[in-house]
Amino acid sequence: MVERAKWDHYQNAFEDAINATATEWAPWYVIPADNKWIMRTIVSTIVTETILSLKLEPPKVSEEKKKLLDDARKQLESDK
Repeated sequence: MVERAKWDHYQNAFEDAINATATEWAPWYVIPADNKWIMRTIVSTIVTETILSLKLEPPKVSEEKKKLLDDARKQLESDK
């Protein structure tokens, strides 16, 4: 139970580490893990919202590249 006597020190070190390393573009999330389905819901929500906030779009492929890709596909299919 010696560790229990150091609980406040652990909590302070934990908080210092989070505050020193979390940034606006790379935040830390402290997720309670005592209820697994709630924990997984929180994590999946964070991941989903983060991905959606990226506003990703598929890359634009030039007509020249499309032709090269089509030729490569045809060659691969003919090798079967």
